[in-house]
Amino acid sequence: MEFLLIAAVIAVAVAVISRSQNKGQTQLQAHQNRHLEDYRAEATRWVERLGGQVFNIDGIDDASKQAMADASERYTAAVTELERATTPVQAQLAKDTALEGLYYVRAAREAMGLDPGPELPATPGQDRAGKVTEDRTVEVDGRTMSAATGPSDQTPHYYPGGVVAGRPVPSGWYSEPWWASALASGMWMMSSMMMFNMMFAGMSGVGYSGEDFASGIGEGGADVGDMGGDDGGFFDGGLFGGDGGDAGGDAGGDGGGFFDGGLFGGDGGGDGGGFFDGGLFGGDGGGLFDF
Repeated sequence: MEFLLIAAVIAVAVAVISRSQNKGQTQLQAHQNRHLEDYRAEATRWVERLGGQVFNIDGIDDASKQAMADASERYTAAVTELERATTPVQAQLAKDTALEGLYYVRAAREAMGLDPGPELPATPGQDRAGKVTEDRTVEVDGRTMSAATGPSDQTPHYYPGGVVAGRPVPSGWYSEPWWASALASGMWMMSSMMMFNMMFAGMSGVGYSGEDFASGIGEGGADVGDMGGDDGGFFDGGLFGGDGGDAGGDAGGDGGGFFDGGLFGGDGGGDGGGFFDGGLFGGDGGGLFDF
């Protein structure tokens, strides 16, 4: 008799606990759904605003046409992200993409001499990246690359600023979208540290230092310091060279370091030479920028 009574009490307790848990889970799910819908509604507002701009503004020169093309690409991406959003984080991503697109719209309007419109909320990484505060042109193995505070025939490519593959890319106008490959692949090429140093070193307003880039501070991206081979340091079979130079022709070959067979070419630079000799920027072996 006592056993039956204990069993009954246990059964009632289990039922009460189960009902309580189910009620709690239902309430939690309802709260999460409301939270998601709030984020989706906010994202939808920005996506629709971007769409209205994309469908009603046409560029009139290279800079404004390119900026509007980038804005259109962001609109397409934001719509897709919003449609697939099942969590607040995913909905927030759609909003951030739409905001980035609106920065491109502002840039296009600026290039056409129009009122850029109201200020926009900052997108992730903008504050850290900073912005270009002076016009600067550098030579990278004979290739001219420019950054400017405003659009021109020489700098028709705009970037709103942010962190790309772990490294800050300042807001500004550029001669070419050199960040595009890192944006698509999540990895920076071997040339990037030198190019960053040449372009941005000492520029006020830019959230960048060579030490930050080399150490891979940030989110995503490959650590440049880990790309070396078996022997040596930064200049001798280290950073970009050595026997284990897995990064290809522009990473150096046997015993090749940063300046010897690695980044800048030489006998140890592999089949195509080094960074500037058949590697990334061309030479006899053909490179990324020498087609």
